[in-house]
Amino acid sequence: MAIALRLSRGGAKKRPYYRIVAADSRRARDGKYLEQIGVYNPLLAKDDEKRVQLNEDRARYWLGVGAQPSDRVLRFLDAAGIMERTPRNNPNKAKPGEKATERAEEKAEKAKEAEEAKKAAEEEAKAAAEAPAEEAPAEEPAAEEAPAEEAAAEEAPVEEAAAEEAPAEEAPAEEAPAEEAPAEEAAEEKSED
Repeated sequence: MAIALRLSRGGAKKRPYYRIVAADSRRARDGKYLEQIGVYNPLLAKDDEKRVQLNEDRARYWLGVGAQPSDRVLRFLDAAGIMERTPRNNPNKAKPGEKATERAEEKAEKAKEAEEAKKAAEEEAKAAAEAPAEEAPAEEPAAEEAPAEEAAAEEAPVEEAAAEEAPAEEAPAEEAPAEEAPAEEAAEEKSED
């Protein structure tokens, strides 16, 4: 007969209460058991003494005759110092899935592109800052050309003023026919009466 140290559930719906029992492994979870060796109340605080109550002498006896503890009971036995539990290591469990890996790669690429764009903008700003310093000596010859540009600029406003006067003369001519149309309509209405 294979003996297991396991939890047997009791309590009401949504209010679990477990007995720690030594039972035949072929029996139902909540079925007949050989001996109750403790209790576990998960509703109590983790630091509460009454959360796990275990009869250590009987637990050692059943382990001595070959009983195999379940994972949860093994944790209780390890906490009580009766039996050592080797920690499990599943390195693949912590790895992200395929989609999460793809999202992380896309995010890294976007961050890299943004950083490159920022560096390029900084380089352009440096180049622009250095360019005015180089253009300052070039402005002196430009100052000599300036009087010629000013003369050309003075002639341009005269031409613009003449262009502005011509459309002003045309605008009243366009308004006059618009004023005549309502007058004609009024005359037609009087003739119909």
